[in-house]
Amino acid sequence: MKPLAIQLYTLRDAMQDGNHLPILQELADIGYKGIEGHGFGMTNREFRKVIEDMGMSSTSYFGPNQTPETINQFIDEAHELGVKDTVNGYGTREYKTVDSIKELAEKLNSVAPIVKAAGLTYSMHNHYWEFEMVDGRLAIEWLLDECPDVTMELDLYWCTNFGAQKAADMVTKFKDRVVLMHVKDGPMVKDEPMTAAGAGKVDLAEAIPAANPNWLILEMDFCATDMMQAVRESYQYLVGNALASGNRPV
Repeated sequence: MKPLAIQLYTLRDAMQDGNHLPILQELADIGYKGIEGHGFGMTNREFRKVIEDMGMSSTSYFGPNQTPETINQFIDEAHELGVKDTVNGYGTREYKTVDSIKELAEKLNSVAPIVKAAGLTYSMHNHYWEFEMVDGRLAIEWLLDECPDVTMELDLYWCTNFGAQKAADMVTKFKDRVVLMHVKDGPMVKDEPMTAAGAGKVDLAEAIPAANPNWLILEMDFCATDMMQAVRESYQYLVGNALASGNRPV
C-alpha cells in the first residue's frame, strides 16, 4: 500500500483565515502521512519542519510553471521542502491542438532535463482537457511522446473525462510515467460537486493498484458536504479498504 497524503487546495477555504496550524494538526490526527502544499506565511523550510513535527512529510513541490531562467530557483525550493517529486500543470489553451501541444512540449523540454539532473522528477498534473481527443489521440499522449523526461501526477477523476475513459485503463496505459496519483471521486458530471473517496463513480479499488506511485494524494476541488468530513471519510475508505497506508488505523 502506498502512503496517503492530501493536497491542501482541498481545504483552501478553511485555511485562508490564518487557522492553518490547527487544520494541519487535524490532518495529522486523522492519520494522513503527507502534505502536498506549502506557504501560509512560512518559508519552505519552516513549513517542512511544522508538518514533520506533526508526523507528516511533504510529498512534492507543486510550483509555478517554469522557464530556463527560473528553473534553478524552482529546484532549490523543492529541495527546501525535502521532496524528490515536482509538479506543474497547464490550461486548456496549451492542449487545444497538436501544434499547441508541441509548443508546450518545447517549453517542458527546456526545463525537464535540468530538473531530472538535479535528482528530481518533473510531473504534469492533469485536468479533463488533457484526456480529450485531439486528432485521434488523447492530448496527453501527444505531449508525453514529445517529452521523455516528463512524468505524471495522474488525477483519477479528471482522467476519466466525465466517463469517456475508465480510470483504471488510464492508469494502466500510463503506469510507467505515473510517479504521483491524485485520488479523487465524484459523479463524473461536469461542474457537479465531488464526493469523498469511495462515494462517487470512480472505481478507485481497481484504479489505485494499477500503478506504483510514490504517493497517493487526496484532492477535492469542491464538495457538496462539509469538506473536512469528506476528508475524514476519504481517509477511512482508503485506509480501511487497504488501498492506502496511513498513520492511524481505521
